Amino acid sequence: MSMTFSRFTRYLRQGELTTALFATLSFGAVGGIFGASLNNYLADVHNLDASARGWLEFPRELPGFLIMFIAGAMLMVLRETQMAALAMLFAFVGSVGFAYFGAPTAMMVLFMMIYSIGDHVIFAVEGPIGLKLAKAGGEGRRLGQFGGARNLGTIIGVAAVFLLAKFLGDRYDLIFGMAALWAIAAGILYFKLRVGHEDVRSNRIVIKKRYGLFYAISAVFGIRKQIFLVFGSWVLVSLHDVPVSTIALLYFIAATIGVFIRPLLGDVIDWLGERTVLAVDELLLLVVCLVYAFASDLLPAPLDLYLLYTAYVADNILFALRVARTTYLQKIAEDPADITPTISLGITIDHAVAMSLPIFSGYVWEVWGFRWVFLIAGAIALAGFFLCLRIRIPIRQVAVGL
Repeated sequence: MSMTFSRFTRYLRQGELTTALFATLSFGAVGGIFGASLNNYLADVHNLDASARGWLEFPRELPGFLIMFIAGAMLMVLRETQMAALAMLFAFVGSVGFAYFGAPTAMMVLFMMIYSIGDHVIFAVEGPIGLKLAKAGGEGRRLGQFGGARNLGTIIGVAAVFLLAKFLGDRYDLIFGMAALWAIAAGILYFKLRVGHEDVRSNRIVIKKRYGLFYAISAVFGIRKQIFLVFGSWVLVSLHDVPVSTIALLYFIAATIGVFIRPLLGDVIDWLGERTVLAVDELLLLVVCLVYAFASDLLPAPLDLYLLYTAYVADNILFALRVARTTYLQKIAEDPADITPTISLGITIDHAVAMSLPIFSGYVWEVWGFRWVFLIAGAIALAGFFLCLRIRIPIRQVAVGL
């Protein structure tokens, strides 16, 4: 009887894992569509310059700054999977707004904030959902698998943008309409999940000295994320007139590589540990910063553009290593119920920095030139390297999960 029950439990667990992976794939398609087309949309439809693009990050990242309170309120009445389903509803509304009602700039900002709420809630809960489906010692592998599924979804979304742009032109109504459909699909799949429904609800905001290094690393990551999400692609779009189809192709290449490399990076995290992985990530990021800053000085056209393409792809791949922050938190957590609230606080902290940094970076770009934006980012990456060297993981005897 116990053997039969064990097999039945394992079957249910595998079904939950499959559903969660397809939900992640669907949201990956939404993110791929937005990532491949957003900057071109802002430049083509709203004619934003670098300074205005920097200012736009304030309302876009405001939900991320407030996520500690948003997620805390949701956790009082919802499980993580239900929060993910609700997040996809926000993403759907935001996508529809971009597709059909976003031409006035004020409306575009409103729908960007609605989409951003869903985007940031997912970031708060996707890690905890993955950890609940992982075996002890195999957390990095499981989150790597989720990252691979997200990248596969990104490939699908980016490929659709590329094909639409090539054959129908820059039809942003169709592009963001596709994002809305994928968001609904993801929401349905997240709603079907039952993993974690037996957990006790958390109704607290967690702030503990024990997690201080996690908070600091989150702040550094927020700086790194904003500079590259905003200004990495802006170098290509504004300085080199790279069209949306090419940005989509670069996203496609990065996502394709990520499908295979993200699960391997998860294994590397389990093998080498978070301290080594995150420190090396900061050093590689420093190299990417220098490429963005000096590629056009060192190489003639079009070789400089090819090097920038390489940096853009490499930077997107390096984002996969952020799951090491989640596995690090899971290993130092005093209580499993601390994980989602602490991730939420980490997102709030990184956005407290990220909301103001693009404004400052846009000003630096306009006054001193784009190179200084990436030199500042390089200095921050170097500081992050020394910060990550302080990571220490408690020694625990665990079996490596498969």
